[in-house]
Amino acid sequence: MKTYVNFLVLLFFFFSCNTKNKTEKAVEAISVDLQVIRFDKIFFETEPKDLPKIKKEFPFFFPAGNDDAVWLEKMQHPLWRELYGEVQKKFSDFDPYKLEIEGVFKRIKYHFPKVQTPKKIFTVISEMDYNNKVIYADSLLIVSLEMYLGKEHKFYQFPNYIKQNFEPKQMMPDVVESFAKRKMMSERDKSYLAAMVQAGKELYLKDMLLPEDEYKDEDKIGYTPEQLLWCQENESYIWRYFIDGQLLYDDNPKLVSRFISPAPFSKFYLEIDNESPGKVGAWIGWQIVRSYMKNNEVSLPELMRVSAKEIFEKSNYKPKK
Repeated sequence: MKTYVNFLVLLFFFFSCNTKNKTEKAVEAISVDLQVIRFDKIFFETEPKDLPKIKKEFPFFFPAGNDDAVWLEKMQHPLWRELYGEVQKKFSDFDPYKLEIEGVFKRIKYHFPKVQTPKKIFTVISEMDYNNKVIYADSLLIVSLEMYLGKEHKFYQFPNYIKQNFEPKQMMPDVVESFAKRKMMSERDKSYLAAMVQAGKELYLKDMLLPEDEYKDEDKIGYTPEQLLWCQENESYIWRYFIDGQLLYDDNPKLVSRFISPAPFSKFYLEIDNESPGKVGAWIGWQIVRSYMKNNEVSLPELMRVSAKEIFEKSNYKPKK
């Protein structure tokens, strides 16, 4: 009997590997060729007298209402010049990141054949807007390089829970996140459960669109290994807290800021708060979506359309004890 069970395990492993290899070959066969435009270099290496030329060539980077004095100041200000120098030291060669981004969009094209993939990647130095480090807009992708200099960089005057994700390794998860936010249908359901599952869908896309051998779960959600371990060890406790507090169908928007939005810790209003990472509700939503996909034959585009209520009811989610 034991030999038979071992045989079945080996057979399952063989077919899983074979399916995975076929998928990877199909992904690799997809053609995605992105042109990189280093607008950060173009802007800071342009003579002030030639500002009108780049405004004409790249009008979408110069919104109406801003006087030329704003851009001239940015071109010449010592701090902006220093930041530009730091970005060039870190990203003098963008080719490795270009290849990674192309790989992500090959996977996107495999799972979402009708999606328009970008033709151009624009690298910029923006205003350190950590909520929009990458912007996906169908035909183009904008990457703010000043947000990936490394969490200990002297220019970052941010709390640790925010700047811990200012690493080059976070660029690809941010690319997927930007794609997810643009392509996911917004939920009419305003319950806490819907918000959890929406965040879980976004994280599940990272499961499917990032190379499995290069990106760990902590990379996808933006945790440290210790923060991820805390969630894994306390999964049943977190879930019990949500159930006992009857939070799942509560539509109080404060629940999102307490448990889903980036934060230094999650707000249970208990002693464990300072031990917990932020976003534990997003992490639970991720486990619900994973369980749903494990138990249902659903494509990624279909997943994006399924309601949170249906996902939860068909997930058979049970927290690990």
